[in-house]
Amino acid sequence: MPKDASDSRRRLLDATAELLWERGVSGTTPRVVWERSGVGQGSYYHHFASKTALARSALEEVVERSLQQAVADLEAPGPALAALQAYVLRPREGGKGCKIGRHTSDHAVMSTPELTEPLRHYFTELHAQVRRTLQRAREQGQDVGDVDDLADTVVATLQGGYVLARATGDDAHMQRAVRGLVHLLSSATASGT
Repeated sequence: MPKDASDSRRRLLDATAELLWERGVSGTTPRVVWERSGVGQGSYYHHFASKTALARSALEEVVERSLQQAVADLEAPGPALAALQAYVLRPREGGKGCKIGRHTSDHAVMSTPELTEPLRHYFTELHAQVRRTLQRAREQGQDVGDVDDLADTVVATLQGGYVLARATGDDAHMQRAVRGLVHLLSSATASGT
């Protein structure tokens, strides 16, 4: 692919990912993408056959980047529980919502299987990675209880923190949710040893 073509494609994907985060699928029209990316209509349709194809590609990239970051955090050397706590406490812009999770409230996404699939992939893989980290903690002698239950609790607490912060316009809700989760993790493992 020529450099100009790959630059145009990259600008389209980057602009779309940001617009999806800000406006959702319904608010991310081709015209808004063209304006944000600086790429014209011809290049848009050269790279992507439809708005859905572009949105899916942008969502897939956001999902893969997020999963790569989660794996890097959760597979950090040392105690698995410390890696999990560091992952949970990683700075997040709660008030802007999760770049992935907030799409589960978007009817245009949830009614379109091509767009739902990347979300399903993200949450399935994130749960599996958190589960592997908890299993590693168990192997290191920590009493983490049921690893599936706790993996869902971790993911649900993070998503809930985003929802609270976004709904109230106050990032403190996200910070309190993650600090509370870390406290519960620490308490549960301390009482089991």
